[in-house]
Amino acid sequence: MKPTAAEVDAGQAVYTRNILSAYDLLVLGISNRWIWKCPTPRIEAHYNSQLSANHLDVGVGTGYFLDRCRFPGASPRIALMDLNDNSLAFAANRIARYRPEVWRQNVLEPIQAQIRPFDSIGINYLLHCLPGTIAEKAVVFDHLQPLLKPGARLFGSTILRQGVEPGATARALMSIYNRKGIFSNEADALNDLRGALEKRFARVSIEVIGCVALFSAQN
Repeated sequence: MKPTAAEVDAGQAVYTRNILSAYDLLVLGISNRWIWKCPTPRIEAHYNSQLSANHLDVGVGTGYFLDRCRFPGASPRIALMDLNDNSLAFAANRIARYRPEVWRQNVLEPIQAQIRPFDSIGINYLLHCLPGTIAEKAVVFDHLQPLLKPGARLFGSTILRQGVEPGATARALMSIYNRKGIFSNEADALNDLRGALEKRFARVSIEVIGCVALFSAQN
């Protein structure tokens, strides 16, 4: 079932300028370590192991990882893609030294813009904000595949609710976020994520830390 415009908007509308200013502290500093049980340095290490010097980030947040990671080259090509104008502006300003390309796009819809392909695409903490089941959200993989060069990697992370063992605080916070439409991950399961990736990619790797699945996929 195709998500409604309201459902799509709910997952990204929370990212106002004020929320983005506090995001690194609240989510990356507190929630990741103490609630989701996947410390931010572990996600940063995942970024560093997957990045190329020709990279697209989808669902850009504050640009934290792009600001801190180590690109394999002095002058990388970096592009940002998001539906939220606030996130695009915040991240673009943060990594202005790289002169990023900026693309406003709902990745649940086909990408019509003519964009030169990439050697890596990151989708960090995006899937659990998208409405629908994993099978329905996986359309984003289909829409992004034309932007992957042969042998390129798609990687990222997502907070799961099924197939993991969230603590009481994590369960409570996920329930609140799902009621508000910020998350849509009540049915998001590890096996479904693996199946969606393996259906589309030849090589898939998933590591679960706490409630978070760190994944990478490549053809």
